[in-house]
Amino acid sequence: MKTIPEILAPVGSEEALIAAVRSGADAVYFGTDECNARRNAGKFEGEALDRAVRYCHARGVLVYLTVNTLVRDEEIDTAARTLEHIAHSGADAIIVQDLAIASLAKAICPSLALHASTQMAVHNAAGVRMLERMGFSRVVLARELTGEEIRRIRRTTDAELEVFVHGALCMSASGMCYLSASLGERSGNRGTCAQPCRLPFACNGEQNCLSLKDMSHLRYVRELAEIGIASCKIEGRMKRPEYVAAAVDAARRSRDDEPYETGGLRAVFSRSGFTDGYYTGKRDRNMFGVRTKEDVDRSKEVLASFRELYRSERARVPVSARMAVRAEQPIRLDVSDGTHTVSAEGQVPEPSQKIALTSETLQRNIEKTGGTPFRLDAFSCEIDPGLYVPASCLNALRKEALDRLSELRETPQKREVFSWTPPKTENRRRTGAPQYVVRFARAEQTFSDERIAYRSFPVSELSAHPELITPQTFCELPELCYPMDEDRLKDALLQLRTQGVTDAIAGNIGGIELARAVGMRVHGGYGLNVTNALAAKAYADLGLCSLTASFELPYPKIRDLKSSVPLGCLVAGHLPLMQLRACPARGKDGCGGCDGHPIVTDRMGRSFPIVCHARKYSTMLNGVLYYAADKKLPDADFYTLYLTVESKAEAQALFEHVVSREKPASERTTGMSFRTLL
Repeated sequence: MKTIPEILAPVGSEEALIAAVRSGADAVYFGTDECNARRNAGKFEGEALDRAVRYCHARGVLVYLTVNTLVRDEEIDTAARTLEHIAHSGADAIIVQDLAIASLAKAICPSLALHASTQMAVHNAAGVRMLERMGFSRVVLARELTGEEIRRIRRTTDAELEVFVHGALCMSASGMCYLSASLGERSGNRGTCAQPCRLPFACNGEQNCLSLKDMSHLRYVRELAEIGIASCKIEGRMKRPEYVAAAVDAARRSRDDEPYETGGLRAVFSRSGFTDGYYTGKRDRNMFGVRTKEDVDRSKEVLASFRELYRSERARVPVSARMAVRAEQPIRLDVSDGTHTVSAEGQVPEPSQKIALTSETLQRNIEKTGGTPFRLDAFSCEIDPGLYVPASCLNALRKEALDRLSELRETPQKREVFSWTPPKTENRRRTGAPQYVVRFARAEQTFSDERIAYRSFPVSELSAHPELITPQTFCELPELCYPMDEDRLKDALLQLRTQGVTDAIAGNIGGIELARAVGMRVHGGYGLNVTNALAAKAYADLGLCSLTASFELPYPKIRDLKSSVPLGCLVAGHLPLMQLRACPARGKDGCGGCDGHPIVTDRMGRSFPIVCHARKYSTMLNGVLYYAADKKLPDADFYTLYLTVESKAEAQALFEHVVSREKPASERTTGMSFRTLL
């Protein structure tokens, strides 16, 4: 079904807002002072937020507020106040990552539309369907999808889909990156990413192997319209207004099948050019690039030309006008935008001494809407012959009517807003000692120990080694399952179900849906990023049997986290820092010669192992062992040893250390367990 997708623009300042609107954006998105995934970008707080919404709505532009970070329990009250202000401002939707924010929004303002952020890493149809049932009206799809995968998802859901078409690419799947938090205590999931991936990492002799070029899928906007995509999104809330104007203008022209010039767009900002590797599926070395001095110098040369795109008001709101010019009656003008109608009256017309008014002369005057967001689309007139009104009267009449119409359009939408009161959360009650859980990556790591309450293996390992299955064996769904693999994964789960596997661990919203569809009990993995009690409750309400807290959440916060289902945490292992679809080890010959375990090194010589998952995606691990079992652990229901690259002997030794609470001899880090991230 062909649609006319909106052009959605990023806004990080009031000038960028004007640039976006005047360049032709149909909608804009920006952050407030709280819960904003670009906390270093300009924010719209207090009256500035209200003023921005009024400005946009007067011009027919929709406003989406980013409330798309993970929050902690002590931040819930602040988030609630932020949502109340957003609801009163008249904004059209909020963009959400944390299910706690979604729960708050439903309680405070049920009529406020929910958009699922790309930070939720929704990359398959199962994830979209799940969120649609949860009340989300729109899903922002992961940036790693191909055009055909987007098409496949579109065929399976009625929810609105939003797709990025231009701007920077994160190396990791969004919401699944912990590199900045691990290396610099600045969490991408909390809006303070330091972009360490732009630093000189190396792999297989290639430099800058974690830095992708900016995407540009503008040439595919009309194809996305044919697919039925609702919104084409531009990334760049930290970019300057000229960038916003250039990208919006190009996206709008592409959608409307008008020519647009790519050289200037590349000049205003790029990293050695652009890539469409994700959309086309050509995920090779050509996707990688860095910002060079030449890129910077080139941008200075084109800024002035792009300022011209937003120098003047854009006449974008069609109106109809009707005039009545009667003898001995004040002249009257009615103007309507199809929803609002206003009237203005002027002086009583005089008998004409020379040239009498005609319908044509009146229309020419009312058409002079320059400097306003309105354009005259239809005009009608009732006029008595032989009358005259000065042009100054007509000008004043037109101005008064359009000012009144603007005022009506700016009036915030009235919504019912409720005060939020914290729900009573039944906290878990652990009896006895905490359980020990082991996550195995490979069959050859396996060892038996009666102290292990249950063990988990990736679905692929259990499918290949059914002898591993016991009543205490859980299957772990892949972190990423793209649309073409959904049916195969579902078939594999069904087969495991017949072989006695009753429980699955899902670290993604789509994985929850897939596991539930085959009748398995679902447990929430670390990838759900649970950092507060409201999110824990939301997942429990979805039927999850247990949850693993985000390893970005410090242990003291986990101790205080209330949950009505068993709650656990990771205590040891080489933790995943990125989930990658553009593999940094991929060379000019593709995967040829790779053993599936390449190494990325940083400028300090530190190593980060890469684990390949059947060439579907790969995981970059921290080369330093995370170990906190010798510290004061949270009062959790279970502690998880997360095995990845260890041998069987290393795995057994590490488990003994965990149980005995002894410090291992090898180098270790306690990760984020005792640090408070920005």
